[in-house]
Amino acid sequence: MASGGLQLLGFVMAFLGWIGIIISTAMPQWKMASYAGDNIVTAQALYEGLWMSCAMQSTGQIQCKVYDSLLKLESTLQATRALMVASILLGLVGMFVAVTGMKCMKCMEDDQVKKMRMAVFGGVIFIISGLAALVATSWYGNRVARAFYDPYTPVNTRFEFGSALFIGWAAASLAILGGSFLCCSCPRRETSYPPARGYPKNASSTGKDYV
Repeated sequence: MASGGLQLLGFVMAFLGWIGIIISTAMPQWKMASYAGDNIVTAQALYEGLWMSCAMQSTGQIQCKVYDSLLKLESTLQATRALMVASILLGLVGMFVAVTGMKCMKCMEDDQVKKMRMAVFGGVIFIISGLAALVATSWYGNRVARAFYDPYTPVNTRFEFGSALFIGWAAASLAILGGSFLCCSCPRRETSYPPARGYPKNASSTGKDYV
């Protein structure tokens, strides 16, 4: 029963992490314009994401523009896109595989070992999905930080971490942790001992000695 609860907890965490990865991928706030420095006063906030760039006016109006051409994008942005999409697809596959191996499901009840292995396999897929998202967000964040601290970057073109990065880091951690909990449901190998051999019983003495 305890392993079943741990398995369910792992699945819920991995599922929430997968949802967070989708939200992070769709959000335009991967980086936001920095106003730290020489008393910069502006009437709008600039955001950039994987798919579009947005500008929010002081009145609260938001205008977004989808990137025109894929080929004009930087190679790092294209790689980040590919990693996040791969993470989402892997998470979808991992979810279906893990559901098949859940103890609360009816499928594959006749073979509990294979059922638990399916849950473990789903956990491994969730871990790979989380690692892909973690690499993508960390790589993108490293690029933003390097550009921010580059002395040759103009002050008015510097960006800071956006909220989508923090959501992506938290979601990737949840997916990895949930997948690890699913892997903990791996069936333990039971040590089989050979059956004990019975010793031959001595013939009962009749109390008579023969010469």
